[in-house]
Amino acid sequence: MSRKRPLRIKNVGSEHLEQYNALLRYVFQVTDRQLARVGWEEEEIMRAKQPMLERADVLGWFDGDKLISQVAVYPLNVRVFDRTYAMGGLTGVGTYPEYANQGLMHKLLIRALENMNAREQSISFLYPYSIPYYRRKGWEIISDKITYEIQDYQLPKTKQVSGEIERVEAEGPEVKEAYERFALQTHGAMLRAELEWNEYWLWDPDDTMAAVYYNEDGEPDGYVLYRIADEIFHIKDMIFMDEEARSGIWNFISAHFSMINKVVGNTYTDEPLAFLLEDADIKETISPYYMARIVNAQSFVAQYPFKADTGTREWQFLLDDPLLPWNQGAFTLEITPEGAGTLTRTGTAGSPGGKGRDRDKIDIQTLTTMLMGYKRPDYLHKIGRLNCGPATVDMLEDAIEQQAPYFSDYY
Repeated sequence: MSRKRPLRIKNVGSEHLEQYNALLRYVFQVTDRQLARVGWEEEEIMRAKQPMLERADVLGWFDGDKLISQVAVYPLNVRVFDRTYAMGGLTGVGTYPEYANQGLMHKLLIRALENMNAREQSISFLYPYSIPYYRRKGWEIISDKITYEIQDYQLPKTKQVSGEIERVEAEGPEVKEAYERFALQTHGAMLRAELEWNEYWLWDPDDTMAAVYYNEDGEPDGYVLYRIADEIFHIKDMIFMDEEARSGIWNFISAHFSMINKVVGNTYTDEPLAFLLEDADIKETISPYYMARIVNAQSFVAQYPFKADTGTREWQFLLDDPLLPWNQGAFTLEITPEGAGTLTRTGTAGSPGGKGRDRDKIDIQTLTTMLMGYKRPDYLHKIGRLNCGPATVDMLEDAIEQQAPYFSDYY
């Protein structure tokens, strides 16, 4: 007799929290030892996750009453150049292996993206467990994580600065104020309310410390989040508003010279640290970090700040999206002299090209990484990801700001 029952897709509520957590722990192999390393019990993790999950759009497949596949979308906000975008933060993705290869996650992702579109979240971020998988679904790399290792004798010499640094509680208001100032002027940064901060700290040990740099006007211009263990200065993250703040923070780190034998840390900018050090022969590893995908191209462009120019600019092209029909077809991009963009649908994907030539082409993955500033139009054209003429490449180069995203969160 067949044991197969019809599977159902429905919302995952707080009554399913235990099953949600069990599925995540199985898929990502989170052990009791890993929880203990950061001072958590399983019940504490569940309680910590519950407020964010209650805000989230969580979808799942059920076999009877058993949750067997799931995806969660957190309602978040990110800065895209000088604008704040509603962002759908995709997380909690998992399917039990006995239910794999049935297309369950594919259907969940489509439903999740449809819900994001209905909530006017025109862009989605995720931390990928498989870059190829999410590329096939329309996401693309938009940020990097640089891990570095500096020996004690390579630490920068102290520089004179006008401000001062103060050690504070890592989860205190001083750190949050410094980050708020930084995020509002930083492309790609996520804006954090209380629940976002809880997610930020969720997997960190209790002995994490913080030091905030204040400028001469008493404003917090940066911080370093760190812990010291086994004579190693571990940097979780470091932010700074300007070069003086950066120097002031490194003065503080270098003052630990007698206590440590090396510094190990992470940075999320596109600027390797080595060039800034007198002894640049340090170990640095650059790896892709977060991916993003535009959920609704027309809505995203309507809010997007292109660079100003002397005249109106136009681009006609075919857009391809592997999941979403509203991003599929022929479009015209118009950019005013002031930098306001409008994306207008002009036909379906099968519409003939104009003026006797093949229509310019781009897919949603490439459009995302290009407009987010991670890869430039000229480079994307050279590697065959942007199909257009040289004049269009030049226009896009002039129209898009040149700044890679900073993103240091993990949810």
